[in-house]
Parts: sequence; C-alpha cells; structure tokens
Amino acid sequence: MALRLLQHRTPSGTRAVIAADGDSAAFVNGVASIRALALQAIESGTGLAAAVAALGTGDTVDLAAAFAAGEIIAPIDHDDSAHMILAGTGLTHLGSAEGRDKMHKAAAAAETLTDSMRMFQEGVAGGKPAGGAEGQQPEWFYKGDGSQLVAPGAPLEMPAFAKDGGEEPELAGIYLIGPDGTPFRLGICLANEFSDHVTERHNYLWLAHSKLRQASLGPELLVGALPDHVEGTSRIVRDGETLWEQPFLSGEANMSHSFANLEHHHFKYDLFRRPGDVHVHFFGTATLSFSAGVQTQVGDVFEIAAAPFTLPLRNPLARAEAKPAVVKAL
Repeated sequence: MALRLLQHRTPSGTRAVIAADGDSAAFVNGVASIRALALQAIESGTGLAAAVAALGTGDTVDLAAAFAAGEIIAPIDHDDSAHMILAGTGLTHLGSAEGRDKMHKAAAAAETLTDSMRMFQEGVAGGKPAGGAEGQQPEWFYKGDGSQLVAPGAPLEMPAFAKDGGEEPELAGIYLIGPDGTPFRLGICLANEFSDHVTERHNYLWLAHSKLRQASLGPELLVGALPDHVEGTSRIVRDGETLWEQPFLSGEANMSHSFANLEHHHFKYDLFRRPGDVHVHFFGTATLSFSAGVQTQVGDVFEIAAAPFTLPLRNPLARAEAKPAVVKAL
C-alpha cells in the first residue's frame, strides 16, 4: 500500500507526525508537522517517503484508537492561517453537471444549454489534453484561508445567514510552495468541501458567496502517485440513523479534467506561487445529497469514507451565532 501521513496532537498539545502503510503505523522521529517534514524533503531534494525513511520511525500507533480519542488533527496546517489558501474547481467529474444543470435550469430556461452545461461539455472535450499540453480552463472558486479549515470530527459551522449547509465529498490536493516558487504536491486527502447550495441555486452568480464556507479534510494524507479510481460512500446520519447514503467516484478515470490540468490552471497565477504558502485544492464531486432533495439540519453528521484511506471523515453540522458586520467610519 501507499504511504499515508497523519498529524497527531496529545491533549497537552504535543504534536507529532505518523507514517502509516497498510495496517502498520508509527511516529516519525524528530518532526512535529507534515509541513516541516515537507520542507525538509524540499531542502534535501528528496520525496516525502525518503524523508520519512531518513528520519526513521519510533513507537507504533493504534490509528483507530487515536482517531477515536480526537488526537488526529487535519493533515496540513500553517503557523499563519493567512498563508494557507483554500480553493477548488467544479464541474470536473463525469456526471457532475447533472445536478448543477437542474439547479440553474429555471434561470436559463430560454437557453438551450445552461452556462454550467456548456462549461462541463468544454471540460469533457478539452480537460484532458495529450502530452502535457494546456487544456480547457475549469470553473474555479475561492473558499478562504486556513482559518476556514475544520479538523476531522469537529463541527462544520454554517454562518447564521446561510440558507443551507451541504456536504460535497471529494478529494483535495495538498501543496507547499517551495523557496523558488515551485508548487510541490504533498499528496491528497478525503475532503468535505461544504457549500450553501440553496444560495447557489438562487442565482449562479452567487456561487462565489456559496463557497465562502468552512471545509474539512480527512485524517490521512495519501503520498505518491495520484489514484486513477477512488470509490467511496457519502452518508448523512441523523439521530443515529442513516438519512441518506450514496456512493461517489473520483480519480482521473471518473473525471472530465486531468489532475495536471486542474493544477496548471490554479498555479499559473504568480499569486499562488508565493514561497512558503500552503494550498488546499478541492477537485470537485458528482455526488450531492442536495441534488436528491435532502434538507440538512443542525446535528446531522456528514460521513465520507473511501479506500485507500482507512479512516473516515465525520463532521456534525452546526450553525454559528449571528455576527453583524458593522462598518465604522474613521
């Protein structure tokens, strides 16, 4: 199996990195964060697996027990959350246009195709260019900085003004910008991109508003080659019972864009190649409970699981207290 990296924090705040392969897991010697491990790998000109091998591992870890105890935190973070950028791309998966097209059809009834369907079809036609050429530009959105990232197991909190809080089960790429501005992909994680689909449905031009929400990453960072096929399950649990459940697919075989094309169109901007910054990029999904008519409620638990990840991503839904934005003149 491929190497998986996790971040561990004790109740007293002591941090460590865990390296897992199959059912075996152990603490990595001498490093307290995956970002620090990645910086060492970049400086030495090696990969993450080689960096782990060079440092060696110590005590073994029961991942399930540590996860149940709440000691596994998000697999990436930054000392300064302003230097962590959350963004993503939509309409990237085969079948992903169906729900979006239905959502926007009423607003575009006079047109043969909605903007969403046109963008999806352009992605199918040009999102996987041969030979490393530049492909069709995807839809892109901004979610916020590192302060928007929620730990696995912690509540996903929709703002008081939100119309909806809905799950988006997908994969997210984790990147660190090297000293010379080169983006380094550390790996991929399970993710709940979490959006306000009611706001988006009202008017497609409100997509940007609907995406300014929290998000959560699965506990494990999968290192190495990107998967061609990922098959998992997304479910919503209410009062201990499964309210809704559906399989989801990801990986390039199930996508209308290649990972390389999505990465190119994000990192082509100088702004996103600032040395030291961390990027979390959500690759999109074709599975939404909202498309099935589900209305989520505070207290619902989102659960996303998929191999080769061994731990699920679970987050309860919460609503924040109202915080009026008061602007004062100076």
